[in-house]
Amino acid sequence: MKNSRNPEEVHSPVAPYVHQIEVTGPSRWLTMSGQLGMMADGNIPDNPIEQMRIALENIKKNLEAANMEIHDLTKLVFYLVGEFNAELRRKVISEFLGAHLPCTTMVYVVALAAPEFKVEIDAWACKEI
Repeated sequence: MKNSRNPEEVHSPVAPYVHQIEVTGPSRWLTMSGQLGMMADGNIPDNPIEQMRIALENIKKNLEAANMEIHDLTKLVFYLVGEFNAELRRKVISEFLGAHLPCTTMVYVVALAAPEFKVEIDAWACKEI
């Protein structure tokens, strides 16, 4: 069972996320390597927002391969390089997550594995057995 909480002793979330998710009982865990904004054919768009959409879609494809869904995500860590339109960034993430609120962290970094990459997203998911 997954229990989401925002402790009263901690500030309210500053974006659509939850402070903690406790997992109890039998479950399957999925840990993904950082997903990039690269399409299956190797294409990497220049637009960082489009890279974010593709990286999130790659997370969805990984979830599907493990017989999991978006609501099974427990944690996302976004690594971003350069300028991002905050409103578009929030919209893309919101469209991807819908009503689901995992734990999230967003970090701006100097660079990723190659100069063309502007987004990398780590993801963890848990499905009750």
